[in-house]
Amino acid sequence: MYHKSINEYPLIINNSENQALLQADDKCDKYDYLVAVACGAIGGMIDSFLVGAPGDSKLGTWTDAQVDNAVKGFAKMVGWNPREEQKGNVASAIGFLETKFKINYDQRHSGDVGNLFKMKPLDHHMMSLSHSPDIVGLFFSVLNQFTSTSSFIANGQIITINTETFELQGNNFISKLFCGIANWFGHIISDIAGSSGSKGRGTGVVMPFYELFQFCKFGKFDVGKDKQDLATIAIRAFQEGYDFRFGLALAIPVVITDLSIRLIWSLRRRFQYGKPIKECIPISKHTDLRIMLLFGNGTLCVMDGIDAGIRSGGNYLAFFMRLNLVAWFRFVALVLKEVCIRVGISNALQMNIEAYKRINEALLSYLHELEKLDIELFKKETEAYINVVDIFSTAKSIEELNVMLLDNFERMGIKKPWEGSFDEHMSNKNATLVFK
Repeated sequence: MYHKSINEYPLIINNSENQALLQADDKCDKYDYLVAVACGAIGGMIDSFLVGAPGDSKLGTWTDAQVDNAVKGFAKMVGWNPREEQKGNVASAIGFLETKFKINYDQRHSGDVGNLFKMKPLDHHMMSLSHSPDIVGLFFSVLNQFTSTSSFIANGQIITINTETFELQGNNFISKLFCGIANWFGHIISDIAGSSGSKGRGTGVVMPFYELFQFCKFGKFDVGKDKQDLATIAIRAFQEGYDFRFGLALAIPVVITDLSIRLIWSLRRRFQYGKPIKECIPISKHTDLRIMLLFGNGTLCVMDGIDAGIRSGGNYLAFFMRLNLVAWFRFVALVLKEVCIRVGISNALQMNIEAYKRINEALLSYLHELEKLDIELFKKETEAYINVVDIFSTAKSIEELNVMLLDNFERMGIKKPWEGSFDEHMSNKNATLVFK
């Protein structure tokens, strides 16, 4: 028997039946909660002991090396062919990419922007909006390249300056747009592991949307003997290594927590409850899985917050640098998604999506059946009937139509259901019509 899931019922506020459905669909037992908390705790320990803070991170060292390898691999793919002694030198690969993907918005310090605002080489990748590896960065990069400008966030405001004339390659708008996007991506890769002249690790690019912290010009947080707002703390954290490479290290405990919960959930449904494989795919339509992910990521965030609070010693810059923003973003996203589902915001959308999926399946099935038809045979079989209909349309009276009907019956080999004259046959009360 088919049972509807919670997503197939429209939610009505203060409806006791819907509330019961919500509670009944939460199928988490005590083992589900234990699994979720245990996976979150494992992720929390990885975060505390292996991720830590920039400059003191075992996983951070590993992700730095992987990013260096990715930069060298990309450089080779687009034409970098160094001498034998330079093949393992990431600075050589970065220099090649900087030359190949030149852009007009790479101002590095205050002097380059006419001293309109304070900027240093350590933070220009964060202040320049076009250097962001997200949709914001892509938009401003293309805009700056087309208009020969450069856009920055300074003192909580967006400031745009004119630059030297920059001409994109291409013969039309589409080709120029493609070149602009390629330039943006190539330049991001050239900066993601620092610049070619960096000493040591260098300053990479920000994590996606991290640049928006510069608008947070509020709060007074203790940083040593000073009090600084959140925007200043975020900039200082970036200067000290809280960049995209470290963001990859931050994502590792989050991914481990998420995947381990999904794996155990799938194995339990398959082998403990005997569900078909189709119902063991760990997707978000299963309420119990969403609850487990909430508990797991919540546990990870609690452990992360406690660890950051203890090790920072009251210094908010140290606290921020030990905080796993990826984990907190993931947890907030899960909470908001679940709230939307519970109050019915996403319920109607989900129902429409499922309806469109069913319509699509029905159309595909119908098309599959149509493909089996022999069109030529169909035309041949219906041609005679089409001709008969055309002949009937020329009849001018009922008598003429009857004559045409009888003639076509004989021509097509259709046996009449009566014998002799129709009028005589119908006047005989013992006669019957026989259809064959």
